[in-house]
Amino acid sequence: MPRLAIAQLRPSKGDYGANLQKIGGVLAQVAKLDPPVDVVVFPEAATSGYFVEGGVRDVAVTAGTLFRDLTVEHEAAGAPPIDVAIGFYEVFQNHFYNSCLYASLGGKDAGVRHVHRKVFLPTYGVFDEERFVDRGREIRAFDTRWGRAAILICEDAWHSLSGTIAALQGAQLVIVPSASPARGTGMDEEGIRLPASVVRWERILRGIADEHGVWVAFASLVGFEGGKGFPGGSVVVSPTGEIALRGPLFEEAVLTYDVDFEEITTARSEAPLLADLEVNLPHLIKNLGKGETGKGKRRARAVEFDPAANGASRQSAIHNPQSAIHIVGRGVEEGDPLAIDPDLARRWLTSFLKDEVVRRRGFTKGIVGLSGGVDSSLTAFLAVEALGNENVIGVRMPYRTSSPESLEHAELVIQTLGIQSVTLDITAAVDGYLSQVEKNGDVDPTRRGNVMARERMIVLFDLSAKYKALPIGTSNKSERLLGYFTWHADDTPPVNPLGDLFKTQVRALARHVGVPEVILRKPPTPDLVPGQTTEGDFGISYDKVDRILYYLIRGMKPAEVVARGFTPEEVAKVAGRLDSTHWKRRLPTVAMMSQTAIGEFYLRPVDY
Repeated sequence: MPRLAIAQLRPSKGDYGANLQKIGGVLAQVAKLDPPVDVVVFPEAATSGYFVEGGVRDVAVTAGTLFRDLTVEHEAAGAPPIDVAIGFYEVFQNHFYNSCLYASLGGKDAGVRHVHRKVFLPTYGVFDEERFVDRGREIRAFDTRWGRAAILICEDAWHSLSGTIAALQGAQLVIVPSASPARGTGMDEEGIRLPASVVRWERILRGIADEHGVWVAFASLVGFEGGKGFPGGSVVVSPTGEIALRGPLFEEAVLTYDVDFEEITTARSEAPLLADLEVNLPHLIKNLGKGETGKGKRRARAVEFDPAANGASRQSAIHNPQSAIHIVGRGVEEGDPLAIDPDLARRWLTSFLKDEVVRRRGFTKGIVGLSGGVDSSLTAFLAVEALGNENVIGVRMPYRTSSPESLEHAELVIQTLGIQSVTLDITAAVDGYLSQVEKNGDVDPTRRGNVMARERMIVLFDLSAKYKALPIGTSNKSERLLGYFTWHADDTPPVNPLGDLFKTQVRALARHVGVPEVILRKPPTPDLVPGQTTEGDFGISYDKVDRILYYLIRGMKPAEVVARGFTPEEVAKVAGRLDSTHWKRRLPTVAMMSQTAIGEFYLRPVDY
């Protein structure tokens, strides 16, 4: 009965040496356990971080190099003989791969036992793996000190055929190292709210285990890379498809579990699906590739079936066509598409701030421009939970026309949280500039508002340098999609916890964390012009705006959105703003003249 350990780690991005030391630290911890651990499974890309893009060539090593360096760490840890499975970027025969090394450390039989090279490379959504690494070509089970194993790296496991191949080759344990960012929110079978991607992962892993009667060990990265958060939640799944052990979300942890291979025998006897497959697979694949290959290529084979049998009609068995049938499907009993689990969102975003401010960028403090509105208030509340109130600075930056209420509500947040504050009136700076470019400083409200917004960013970044505190952004997803911000101003801070939350979701989360009700109830306003409100500028409420945006950015046509209960004018207004402001959500367009153009050929993640 081998003892398994799963180490869900937060790697230092691009720092092979530091990550090796962390792995060595895990081996030293595991060495103290009694009974001893037989194998430790680490996540995908554990030696470098996952989203290294063009940095692959800098962090990739040969399997021999990694084995040598792991041997040094193992000896330094004073650990007994142990097996390890570690995800890394590999150099092999002049190619780069996303690989997993399985090696035995210590003992007379120490050595590299297997290297799996990821076969299925995702190139959708946030993924672009095939641009930076080559595809592996095989899935193969292999023998270890304790039994027979196979490795599937992340996307490999999403293809049902991969688990089948591993099981047919005799794997008792399928090892799945992963670096899959959390996306969405969902609910598992027990009614627990989790990131939707975690729910789907567990369903996939349980399917592999249950269908083939194998143990599955899933090791997930933890931490944030460029805003994409790896959730942890590593699991051990039994041969009956039950989750035997689950790791915490958004935290580093080492999980241990004693794997009983006798359970494989029981599971396969009770549900002999693998045995059925072994018998029937040769027949099923006999005609694979021999069917119709395209229009005009080959005539489709006639369908074979027996004719109707003699005897009475079975009409009496048909249900009464007048009986009611329950209809399900899109548009029926959908619920609120913008509903969030506020506690999960709070934990997600505070973990994001800890990683991006402290671990990735090396700051201990954050600085937030406080307007007295719900967005900046929520940002301050999250920053305090992530960094501590002694490490958050709130900055009020009034202009002569600013509402007194804005100052009062910003002060209410400062007092509620007990954070340090700075108040700087930007009137002299804004009016001083405008008086030099316009007679008597007279200028249209839009230009004046843009100058005010950019002046506030000058103040925030200058105070950032003074206090050694990273500016934290406050823009929400609704305003970003509608272009309702000043370019190189509101959306400038390098870290933004709210940028993927619609305004209605911001309100829900703000209420959950305790933002004062007086702030939640007041109409949103940029407070650049007296009496201005955001919804007045839109000519439509946030409740409608957010839902229209939700449907549009998922690819629905305007007519389909109208069918959801909106007027054509409302949909056209939102779609027009969305389509006309793409330029505000991108970096400046640069003329490409070389083969090393930044962002085109020279690719490095923001945090590498």
